[in-house]
Parts: sequence; structure tokens; C-alpha cells
Amino acid sequence: MSEKTFPFLKFHRTLPREVPVPVRVLGFGEIHEGFVNGDAGDQASRCIDCGNPYCSWECPLGNRIPQWLKLVQDGRIEDAASLMHETNPLPEICGRVCPQDRLCEGACTLEDTQFGAVTIGAIERWVTDEALKRGWRPTVEAPTGRRVAIVGAGPAGLAAADRLARAGVQAEVFDRYEEIGGLLTFGIPPFKLDKAVVRTRRALLEEIGVRFHLGTEVGRDVAFARLLDDYDAVFLGTGAYTEVDGGLPGSALPGVQRALPFLVANVRRLLGSARGDDVLPELAGKRVVVLGGGDTAMDCVRSSIRLGAAQVSCVYRRDEANMPGSRREVKYARDEGVQFLFNRQPLELLGDAAGVRGVRVAGTRLVADGAGRARPQAVPGSEEILAADVVLLAFGFQPSPAPWFREFGLALDAAGRLSVGGAGRLPLQTSHDRVFAGGDNVRGADLVVRAVYDGREAAGSILQQLGIVLPERGVA
Repeated sequence: MSEKTFPFLKFHRTLPREVPVPVRVLGFGEIHEGFVNGDAGDQASRCIDCGNPYCSWECPLGNRIPQWLKLVQDGRIEDAASLMHETNPLPEICGRVCPQDRLCEGACTLEDTQFGAVTIGAIERWVTDEALKRGWRPTVEAPTGRRVAIVGAGPAGLAAADRLARAGVQAEVFDRYEEIGGLLTFGIPPFKLDKAVVRTRRALLEEIGVRFHLGTEVGRDVAFARLLDDYDAVFLGTGAYTEVDGGLPGSALPGVQRALPFLVANVRRLLGSARGDDVLPELAGKRVVVLGGGDTAMDCVRSSIRLGAAQVSCVYRRDEANMPGSRREVKYARDEGVQFLFNRQPLELLGDAAGVRGVRVAGTRLVADGAGRARPQAVPGSEEILAADVVLLAFGFQPSPAPWFREFGLALDAAGRLSVGGAGRLPLQTSHDRVFAGGDNVRGADLVVRAVYDGREAAGSILQQLGIVLPERGVA
């Protein structure tokens, strides 16, 4: 073996410089800087081009990862960006928020060795950022005269808009929020995804012809019937915004808040667009308990640290191995001072008119019942009370079907998710022939990258329905 043949022997797995913990917890900036000079190329060269690209297979988008790693290694940054965009309409965002440890990097042939996986996510974000700075822009086909309305400016809607606009279709996006991005902007804190990144994507989409109608709620400000009348097709990327109710006694106590309003209020504060109905509790010097174990819970605990909480605890009813959140996020949270309390089932929130004072929990053990995921079972005599001044509820999200879905014959499943595809229908086509859907309103709460996949594929189905055939693209 030579170092020339196997660069991973020479170049260790290295992420861009990480802002030191004592500094980063003072604000909400991203915790990693970008690569500098030839660092990205060195890291890309660590790919062994194994011949069976497990990284690509594990990526929901099927990104051509070994191919664009080779382009980065060769210094062809704009070509790498073009190849990334062939499969991923939002690579700079996925590079920041995807749980690469559970997807592409987790499947890397080098992951289970002493050398560690290729830093795929960090390279992906750096390439896109750098290419845009250099003036790279995607290829756009000639206008077709076709128009498609997109309801929801989250990752699914933005992915669909990108694909349609690049195919020469006029894509118009309607969203109730004042900024694009959906939870990319208002749910994910800036230390994971700087909002300037989303605004740069918006500028790019507008440059290729996408039109945004923000602060506009379909069904209130514009009738869905009008969209059907005025556009050739409609894509629904309305997300999943209904928070799961844990049914805990005491949830109405002062000092208890649901995760999403907390995160939205904080982002709006940082953007300077806070509204009167945004409520952000005072956390300085307080004991904060976050209930839940997903990425939203991680967003809450890490935000609480930055808002000055004296003590932040994350309570989860299963063990660490069974947490749905990213292992990377758990590490970052732990580094920043968050205490994790695993195998504890919240039973009740305690307090009085003055506010919440604690959380009564029971210890749990996991019991396999043959029905899938092991379920937590309370351990007799294990109850304890955790002191708390503020409690944040992060139990997850469910789809939020609009009242007009059924009015227009849009079939839902028992969980309130839009039904798509099936016999006689195109992928992601709903029960209405000209309406397509994807993302969390179809899947339930899921990863950003899967919403991007749905938006991309739904756009492909719409183009097929409209009879628009695109030329094959590629990078030599």
C-alpha cells in the first residue's frame, strides 16, 4: 500500500474548524467554519472509490457522492456543484442538517475502521457555498408556458420549485410565513443552519424564475379553487406542524411551552421580526427540562444553553441507543453542558399558579414484545421528581391536514396524511389528478432530505403529466 494510492493513510478525517464551546454557546452562529484552501480536496481524496457506493445507496436522494468527491479532489468545484444539483436541489442545506452519521457517512466503507468516514456532509456544504460565491448557476431550460402552484415553502416545496423552474415551468410558491424555508428557517436554530444560507437559496431560486407569495395562506388569503383554475398543476408541501400532545397533567402550568412556538419565537427574535404572539420564556439562570429525544429536542436543549439557562436536562423514555435524534447532535449538546436523563418516563408536571416546579418521572426498562421497536416499561418504585423552572415539550409532530383537503377530494389515511401514488397514479400524485404532494404531509414528521426527495420526485411526475421531457445532463 502506498500513501499515493490510499490518501486516507495520509489525510486523517478532519472537519472544518469547530468554534470552541465557551465561545459558541454565547451566540447562535454556526459551530463549524468552512474548509480553507485545499482542505476540501484533501478530505475528498480520502474516498477509496470502493466500487459499491454504499454512501450513495444509503442517501435518500441517491447522490452521486464518489463522483463529485473526485471532482472536488481535482479542483473542479463548479462541476461538483452541478453534479450535486442533479440529484439534490438543496445541497448546502442537506450538508448542514442531514444526519450523515446515520446515512451516507454511516455507510462509508471507512466508517468502521480506525480512519473514519469521509467527511461527506462538510464537503457538500462547502462546495455549494464556494460555487455560489464564484458565480455558479444551474442550467435552466427555455420557458414552456406552463405554470405550477406550490403550497408550502419548506424543503419539499423548494425542491419542487427548483426542479420545475429549471425545466422551464413557472413555479409560484405560496406560504403563510414571512420567510421561505418553513421549519428550515423557523424550526431549525441558526447554529445548525444560518438563515443567510436559506436567503441565498431564495435569491438563487428567484434568479431562475421562481415567484414567492409569502405571508399568504391558502384557504384564507387565496382560495385553493383559484390555484386549480389558474395553474396546470399544484404541489402540496404543507408539512407537519401539529405537535404531539403527550397528555401530561400540568401541561397548562406557567413555564411549560411546546417546542415549536419556543423555537419560532427565538428565530424571529434573532431575525428582528418578533410578533406580539411570540412567547419566549426567560431562561437566564433557570433550570430547564426538555421532554423528548428527537432532533427537535436537541434544538431546544442547545437553544436553552445559549439563552442562559443555568441547567438544561433532556429527559427521554428510552436509552441513548434508541434515541431518534442524530448522534452528532447529542454529542454537541453534551459538549455544551446538557445533561441527558435516559430511561425516564414523564408522568406529571408539578407546580402551581406561580409556575411549574418539577417533573415527576418513572424509571423505565425496554421490553421487546415482537411488535417492532422495544417499548419502555415503568420500573416499580423508581419514581422521582426533577426540579424545573421551565419545561419544553418536544414529543414530535403530526401532519396538519387543511380543512379544504377533503373539500377537493384529497384522500387522507387514518393518521391524517395525504394518500399518494398507487395503481393508475404517478408517483406522489394524490387522489386529485392535478394535485401532487410530498414531505411530512405524506410521510409524517421525517428528515429534511426525504422531504427534498419527495419534492424532486413530485416535480418529475408533474413534468411527465405535462409532457415535458428534459435533456439528459451530466458532467464529463
